[in-house]
Amino acid sequence: MAKRILVPLDRSTLAAAVIPIVADTARGGHATVRLLHVAPPPENRVNDEGRVVAYADQEMERLSAEALDYLGTVEAQLDGVEVERAVRFGEPAAEILLEAAAAEADLIAVATGKRSGIARELLGSVAEQVLRRAEVPVMLVRPARPQPA
Repeated sequence: MAKRILVPLDRSTLAAAVIPIVADTARGGHATVRLLHVAPPPENRVNDEGRVVAYADQEMERLSAEALDYLGTVEAQLDGVEVERAVRFGEPAAEILLEAAAAEADLIAVATGKRSGIARELLGSVAEQVLRRAEVPVMLVRPARPQPA
């Protein structure tokens, strides 16, 4: 049974669909959940005249704070579960795998959408990349489709 579950989130409804399942899994196994947000590395922000208005390190701090706030709202849905939060910058699949190793996760829980055909072949998905490259089990969750009324 998993004791450390890594849950990468990208602020999408799709990604958050994994939370109820992770909550039940964590409660049942008394596991710790580590919420992770991966963002692209920031660059200096410049105004219309080309002057730097925020340096990359300042942008990183701002983006980290925003991401931690977001992860805090998700944490509220994990009532009764020990939760940790982390923010990384870089390529999502690579950073998820690095975080899994650093946090000693023994399960990665990821929501996945349904993609087929050429889009899947050309683009792949972060979930698929993590599944192929992870050294620990990966739980893929496909959210239920809403039923027509």
